[in-house]
Amino acid sequence: MTVLILTSQEDVTADLVVAELRERNVPLLRFDPADLPGQAGISTEFERGDFTGYLSTDGRLVSVNSLRSVWVRRPGQPAAHAPEPSEWLTAECGQALYGMLYSTEARWMNHPGAALLARSKPWQLRTAHRSGFAVPPTLITTYPRAAKEFASQFKDIVVKTVSGPPPVNPPIALPTTRIDPETDFSGVAAGATLLQRYIPKTADIRLTCVGGRLFAARKTAASGQVDGRYGFYGHLWGAVDVPDRIARAVREYMTLGGLAYGAFDFAEDEDGTWWFLECNQGGQFGFIELETGQPIAAAIATWLAAPRTA
Repeated sequence: MTVLILTSQEDVTADLVVAELRERNVPLLRFDPADLPGQAGISTEFERGDFTGYLSTDGRLVSVNSLRSVWVRRPGQPAAHAPEPSEWLTAECGQALYGMLYSTEARWMNHPGAALLARSKPWQLRTAHRSGFAVPPTLITTYPRAAKEFASQFKDIVVKTVSGPPPVNPPIALPTTRIDPETDFSGVAAGATLLQRYIPKTADIRLTCVGGRLFAARKTAASGQVDGRYGFYGHLWGAVDVPDRIARAVREYMTLGGLAYGAFDFAEDEDGTWWFLECNQGGQFGFIELETGQPIAAAIATWLAAPRTA
């Protein structure tokens, strides 16, 4: 049976898993929805209660009924590479492709429906609370007065995006930023704003969950550091043990979200508490594996190569 990897050809992180699967002689198909139609093709038929379907790309033809798993890694937008792309063509090709794949019995990492929900920051915060994580007090609002009252209550706060950096070209960085509680919050009325109590951290924690297996890494934070994703502060990632309480909370979160993969970010304070910041259902892991030696790609390959009934 075949592993389907939905991603672009330029995805070097996916290359790590592809190499693992090939070393194990596991059949795989790397398919970018952006190439549909054109370099890639699909065909599916529903007749007399039977369902058949096929995917083709790079000269290969694979039956979707033979798929054991689907890894949604970094797929392009359907029809993005078409000679005359349009929103309508994207919708048509996307509905056809994913609708066909939803009709199979393949295992998903992660199912697009679960992934869509898991990307929502309000859902993440609520689910993190339910799962037992420590979560910083957070406000998402369009009311300047509410923002001012939140700042007055917690004094030391940060502002961050609700949905992440906007999809513009060239891309822009929007790091989490510490702000003064006396800031003029009138601009909050122009759009939803996320404010959160600042956690003075001693380290950043990245915990990668792969089908129940946990890989945690720790990087010492510089004094007063806010967003460790931007800038180099002279510290590298190192493997670290996962506290039992965190392990239980992670597995509860993954179950509630219906997720097979998640990249959790925490801020560790001076008391050793891991404060939940977010969980990226499609987060990068290559940089963690390269610096720590943790076998994350191998764990993903093992999950993808397992039988459909597992």
